[in-house]
Amino acid sequence: MSSPDPMLEALLKATVDSGASDLHLTVGRPATARRDGVLVSFENVPVLTMEEVDRMVYSLLDDRKLAELKENLQVDFSFGLPSIGRFRANAFRQRGHLALALRVVPYRVRTLEELGAPAACTTLLNKPYGIVLVVGPTGSGKSTTLAAMIDRINDTKPVHILTIEDPVEYLHHHKTAMVNQREVGTDVGSFTDGRSALREDPDVVLLGEMRDLDSIQIALSLAETGHLVFATLHTNDAAQALDRIIDIFPGERRDQIQIMLAGALQGVISQRLLPAIGGGRVAGYEVMIANEAIRNLVREGKSRQMRNFISTGAAEGMQTIEMDLARLVAAGLISMETAMLSSQYPKEVQGQLATARAQMHAHSTLSSGQAGSSGSGTYGGAPVSSPAPPPPPVPVGANGA
Repeated sequence: MSSPDPMLEALLKATVDSGASDLHLTVGRPATARRDGVLVSFENVPVLTMEEVDRMVYSLLDDRKLAELKENLQVDFSFGLPSIGRFRANAFRQRGHLALALRVVPYRVRTLEELGAPAACTTLLNKPYGIVLVVGPTGSGKSTTLAAMIDRINDTKPVHILTIEDPVEYLHHHKTAMVNQREVGTDVGSFTDGRSALREDPDVVLLGEMRDLDSIQIALSLAETGHLVFATLHTNDAAQALDRIIDIFPGERRDQIQIMLAGALQGVISQRLLPAIGGGRVAGYEVMIANEAIRNLVREGKSRQMRNFISTGAAEGMQTIEMDLARLVAAGLISMETAMLSSQYPKEVQGQLATARAQMHAHSTLSSGQAGSSGSGTYGGAPVSSPAPPPPPVPVGANGA
């Protein structure tokens, strides 16, 4: 990558300083940031021209990435800017023009406690082998949760952690563990080439997003051969995630895959980000632990029945999203309206709320330190104050807080 365009660098600094999570650049609209889940245009910034967007995109691409953009009409990559931050980017074409979407990736990996992650996350990262899935919609914080889990292993276990990502997002440094991070296209040709991981003596493998048949097959193969594998899927809950894995295989192989998955699966964490009272966003979690009853459902292809087992599996660390939404309401972190709108079963949220209050979950949540966070990793209930405007753009204004 050559030196980033000065206008882009100023926009990225304004994005980070204002606590936004994303920056969008497209022809015919001012630079736009996503703050607390809402898109807000920068103030006092003119509409972007084709020449400006092209210049900013090309300033980020080396020859290989530029060739990939020309061939595929889109390209994923990541990069860091000293004293500003690290970013995941996607450059793509729309209506004949280039556009750019950038996600802020904080340099500091937040802890599981800061994220308010359930205790089951610690249970799962201590499993000796198998596959652990973190699922949720786009922008729900899956990468952040996985980074916190990998960082906890890195802190506490003398193991070899290998990541295969497209692109590499959070940077992990050697601590108690040894960490090698391979980026698809730069360090490894494709996820299919990730099969070589078996020859690299890993104990823990992070595969990032399982996008296709090849990446899913590799994840299952690694989990079956004694590795602890972490991966993500864009689905709303555990049942959808398991259906997605099984349905991607040809019909004649599904019985076999169900047996493989039942044997390898350790758990599924499903999450979504919710607007917090006072600003920022907090994560709500569903947790499914693969006990014998769950494994039987996977083998028999009865994933739709899993929710009943999750709702009655609290003793093993399981919880539905409704149980966690009720906890967040009881703790004063989200409003009841937010909880009801975020659930497919709003009446269950009401029923769980009485239980959450009776069991003093609110006290335990507040004492753990969970709070709303911005996309750039800052914390606290109050909105982040607007920074001094860097030239040429002005950061997201008060209407973005």
